[in-house]
Amino acid sequence: MSAQPAVALDAIRPCFEGAIPSIMATCSADGTPNVAYISQVYYVDGRHVALSFQFFNKTRANILANPHATVLLLHPVTAEFFRLQIRYLRTETQGPLFEGMKAQLAGIASHTGMAGVFRLLGSDVYEVTAVEAVEGSPLPPAPPRTGLLGAVRRGSEQLARCTTLEELLNAALAAMTDFMGMRHAMVLLLDAGTQRLYTVASSGYATSGVGSEIEMGMGVIGVAARERTPVRIGHMNSAYLYSSAMRHSLQANVPDLAPATDIPYPGLPEPHSQLAVPVLSAGRLLGVLFAESPRDLQFSYEDEDMLVSLAGHLGAAMDLMQATTEVAEPAAPAPAPAQATAGAALQVRHFAVNDSVFVNGTYLIKGVAGAIIWKLLNDWRDQGRTEFSNRELRLDASIGLPDITDNLEARLVLLQRRLKEHGPHIRLEKTGRGRFRLVVQRPVELVPA
Repeated sequence: MSAQPAVALDAIRPCFEGAIPSIMATCSADGTPNVAYISQVYYVDGRHVALSFQFFNKTRANILANPHATVLLLHPVTAEFFRLQIRYLRTETQGPLFEGMKAQLAGIASHTGMAGVFRLLGSDVYEVTAVEAVEGSPLPPAPPRTGLLGAVRRGSEQLARCTTLEELLNAALAAMTDFMGMRHAMVLLLDAGTQRLYTVASSGYATSGVGSEIEMGMGVIGVAARERTPVRIGHMNSAYLYSSAMRHSLQANVPDLAPATDIPYPGLPEPHSQLAVPVLSAGRLLGVLFAESPRDLQFSYEDEDMLVSLAGHLGAAMDLMQATTEVAEPAAPAPAPAQATAGAALQVRHFAVNDSVFVNGTYLIKGVAGAIIWKLLNDWRDQGRTEFSNRELRLDASIGLPDITDNLEARLVLLQRRLKEHGPHIRLEKTGRGRFRLVVQRPVELVPA
């Protein structure tokens, strides 16, 4: 038999999707071999894999006595076998790797009818010392996907042309849907004060869901944010915690929030594939890019790579834009005359307990964004002001911004979009870098509650 060529671990990433169980051979301290099926071999990087630790069985006992093992992987498309020589290094029971494997294992369990049976106790990390293709007659590989790098390039170019945060968010969403083929997608940003993620842009859903919130650690989105790592699942069902918990996260986990202030989450009713990637800058979490599909195995490693690249560009651009906006803001101008209004008066009610704001009885916004619109409308009524700056809002203690690093511009974008959907006679217009105008077209009655 001729020697088989060495294979790079990166070249066989489809083998790690969990579509087909792998086979693992271990050896006890006295030399007795053992062979068993394993449900999950997880790609860590070009030199390491992780295996799921679910039971204390013979395989586990052998590994603790003898760290060397062999794993046989099957390519899900070509049916080609690959043999990995591995050496056990450590077990992780929390953190990004553990959470990523936990999410993927749940998807595998759902796909194989083992939901409720598979439970991840730890992620066993192994060094891969050799990879070889097993001699055989594999099927022809699928045609390689093309245009992936071009999609990343076009997305990057669009982000580079943006001059405002709103343009950035729109460009990121357009890159996902138009260039990367992700029909159902969302952009969520982090509220550092409450440690929740709120939707600022979405595409492919019946409702926008702008303003809907996800608790940190809940669902694919919350886990990706908490662990600051991509989470990708290829098989799901409605009983899966990462799917169902998301839709009901507010009601189940935030009992102090009144139902009237809930904004429905816009996700698919029965997603089969989900991919969430954190948006980071200098190690800080800024938000999450999220895509889902009603089809199984819709997102591959290549899709994950593309979205991670886009998220990196978006995070850096957001940070840079925030810094330049704060520096460039000019002094506030003199108060302008009040705008002419006509028609029936709008009743705007404000609840100080959580800064929630309702327009004619319909919920608009709460939290810092609610405090902002309440201040703007009071200044408009009392002083006739229509022109405002980010800087004066940041210096106003009554608004309650968490700290100087808070992305005020993101809150204004959220407020602007909520007003567009639920308060069409009140709007915010951008008038320059770090400046905006309040436009009120109806008489307004301000009612503190």
